[in-house]
Amino acid sequence: MKKLLILAVCSSLALTSCVSKKKFTELEAQQKQTKDLLNTATVKLNDCLSDKSGLESENNSLKSQVASLNATNGDLIKQIGNFTDLTRKGADNLEKSLESLKEKDLTIRKLQDAVTRRDSVNLALVQSLKGAIGNLDDQDIEISVEKGVVYVNISDKLLFNSGSYQVTSRAREVLGKVAKVVNNKPDFEFLVEGHTDDVPIKTSGIKDNWDLSVLRATSVVRILQNEFGVAPARMTAGGRGEYVPVASNADSDGRSKNRRTRIVVLPKIDQFYNMIEDGLKDPKIN
Repeated sequence: MKKLLILAVCSSLALTSCVSKKKFTELEAQQKQTKDLLNTATVKLNDCLSDKSGLESENNSLKSQVASLNATNGDLIKQIGNFTDLTRKGADNLEKSLESLKEKDLTIRKLQDAVTRRDSVNLALVQSLKGAIGNLDDQDIEISVEKGVVYVNISDKLLFNSGSYQVTSRAREVLGKVAKVVNNKPDFEFLVEGHTDDVPIKTSGIKDNWDLSVLRATSVVRILQNEFGVAPARMTAGGRGEYVPVASNADSDGRSKNRRTRIVVLPKIDQFYNMIEDGLKDPKIN
């Protein structure tokens, strides 16, 4: 009986041992499978963590770009505002410039009108002188307009004898015609200039060509005043000597041209300003 009990116990232990080993094998297999799954999950987790890190880095980069774009946008808005201010100021400056140009153009037109009227007066004076003197084929008399000034050039052989400052009778006739014209133009003043060549003077009582040119100019002025009634306040007498030649003194022809008396006729300065003021009142300009 005792042997049977021992046998039963041993059989039971053997059976139990067999079942546990099988289960152990199954558990071991399950453990291996679980471990594999764990390893797989770990790899995936690591991949996810890596992806997360990359996404976070990309997200930070995008945030940085957004911040940069916002800053750039703010700068652009500020620049647009500044540009708008500059454009407005530019428009104001342009308008002021246009107004200034209009004013300058108006001033130029007014001055041009005054100069045109001055030239018209000078042209009328020249025509009057030419009409009064008559024969302009005479090479001893020349009437011209230069830069708004009327000139009457009379050669010395018509006015004076050689080395003298006494006016000839023929010259008195010409001066009388000139006086008639200038007396009809009370708004004009004139300068009588004496000119000589460079040959030294040898006449007694006359120091040099300066002296001769002045004496000839004063002689003409006195004739105009005393014999033809030209107001002395309108006249100036001056001597230029040999220092303003119109030709070379190397030959007799050139010296002859340089020996001359020039009457410079010009409007009074205040009279010319009156022309400008009259132009300012012109309704066509204003």
